[in-house]
Amino acid sequence: MEEKQKGTFASSRRKESAKKSENTRRSNYKRNYNKKTEKRDKSILDFGFKKSNLKIIALGGLDEIGKNITIFEYEDEIILVDCGLEFPEDDMLGVDLVIPDVTYLIKNKEKIKGLIITHGHEDHIGSIPYILTQVNMPIYATRLTAKLIEHKLEEHHLLKTTKMHIVEQGETVSFKKMKVEFIRSSHSIPDAVMLAISTPVGTVIHTGDFKVDYTPIDGQMMDLGRLAELGKQGVLALLSDSTNAERKGFTMSEKSVGPVLESLFDGCKKRIVVATFASNVHRVQQIVNCAVKFNRKIAVSGRSMMNMIDAARELNYIDAPDDLFIDIDLIKNYTDEQLVIITTGSQGETMSALTRMANGEHKKVTLTGNDLVIISANPIPGNEKAVSKVIDKLLKIGAEVVYNTLADVHVSGHACQEEQKLIMALTKPKYFIPVHGEYRQLTAHRDTAIEMGIPRENIFISSNGREIELNENEGKLTGTVPYGRVMVDGLGVGDVGNIVLRDRQHLSQDGLIVIVMTMDNSTGEIVSGPDVISRGFVYVRESENLMEQVKAFIREEIKNLESRHVTDWSIIKSTLKDDLRDFIFDKTKRNPMILPIIMEV
Repeated sequence: MEEKQKGTFASSRRKESAKKSENTRRSNYKRNYNKKTEKRDKSILDFGFKKSNLKIIALGGLDEIGKNITIFEYEDEIILVDCGLEFPEDDMLGVDLVIPDVTYLIKNKEKIKGLIITHGHEDHIGSIPYILTQVNMPIYATRLTAKLIEHKLEEHHLLKTTKMHIVEQGETVSFKKMKVEFIRSSHSIPDAVMLAISTPVGTVIHTGDFKVDYTPIDGQMMDLGRLAELGKQGVLALLSDSTNAERKGFTMSEKSVGPVLESLFDGCKKRIVVATFASNVHRVQQIVNCAVKFNRKIAVSGRSMMNMIDAARELNYIDAPDDLFIDIDLIKNYTDEQLVIITTGSQGETMSALTRMANGEHKKVTLTGNDLVIISANPIPGNEKAVSKVIDKLLKIGAEVVYNTLADVHVSGHACQEEQKLIMALTKPKYFIPVHGEYRQLTAHRDTAIEMGIPRENIFISSNGREIELNENEGKLTGTVPYGRVMVDGLGVGDVGNIVLRDRQHLSQDGLIVIVMTMDNSTGEIVSGPDVISRGFVYVRESENLMEQVKAFIREEIKNLESRHVTDWSIIKSTLKDDLRDFIFDKTKRNPMILPIIMEV
């Protein structure tokens, strides 16, 4: 009986072993089949059905503040995001504006499906009229942004030839292979949006300029819920505003400025002049609230400020009684304590209304000791000296001046580190690309992203003109496209380059000497002259001896050239120029620009 049970047990073990072998065989077969299928599918994709990479190329806005313009290119389709300008640096003498080089767009104009605008600041819309003359394309923007763009197009006579599409926050615009969703955002101007760009390889989010304001003036809080939904669905890449990436904590709410302004208005018997950014409609709204509360009328100075307030009131973005605003010509009809003047010039710009007031050059407003001037803005890096000069001049007039170091009369429109972390946490991007900032700001934003768990190898600190290629599996920096700065001087676009700037710099530092004389074409003798004209070099009357020495030197040089039988006019000019430069430097240790003009008879 015991042997029979052993035999049954052994038989059972054999069956179980055979069953396991069969299961293992089937499992191996299935695994091998899947591998073959994957290999076959991969070979099919490689053969011609593999998805292309998404290219992201910034033509401006990296390693700088301003000139923001970014290309999103997938196969034969390009979507352009923003088209801003940059204000000239101190060494760009005579230059009015700086716009991006769009050579790449001109070469690929047939691919461009549209220009998408995130908000209405100059560093995002200022170049549009100049670029449209080279590449015509439809524009997609929210209401206030579109109104501001239309003003620019009308000035440049381009309004009739440009297709303007007004979109609402929350709306999606579809193109052939890509589509763009406009997500409600918060910034220092109404109607700002973030963009969710859907592509065949994944969704890319571009934040534009933003801050997370939980108590916005207009009650329109950023759509954080939609960002979270996109994060759950999967975000391929996040391009995020880096302006305040070095600052810890949160940016204060715009609403926090209101009580500070109220405290300055309360009990003030002086005329109040408030200088702020023309585009800061929410700040203007708070000034309006204070004026209404303390029974003051508002006059506006500065063309950009008037244009912005007119556009905002037309769209009901500023809530004000109809009789609150008065013409600047009528301020003489009111006492000081009945008036508020809102003006441009918070950055100390040379021709701005506030600077002209401080210099006593404003045609409508004369400041006195009975004025309270509130500068409701922080100086942009590089503008500190200009702002300080304006404050000094205002104080010398006797005006009372309140600015950022004395009271909290300004808050930033850009996110600090904790807000940047929140956007990353909601969107959970695979790749991260810091944008809109100088290099130190981009690297600070990268460090925040690493702290949030984004792998360092998935973070791209790019530069203008550099191509970033992305797909579901990899991201990489590849080649470069043409990029650069195009300078606008008056009506001239691009005709001022490095050589012209170098000459202007030379003239500004060392001045100019013009040599004018007439020579006999056959003998090479001087018939009349030389006359020496000096500009920005020395005052001629007090340097007559030096001018006579220069004339004598030129006569001697011409005689030497004549004795050597040099008759080529270009050689005479260049030799005279070089030798005279050495002579003047030896006498004065200065190096003016020398321009010889030789007429022949």
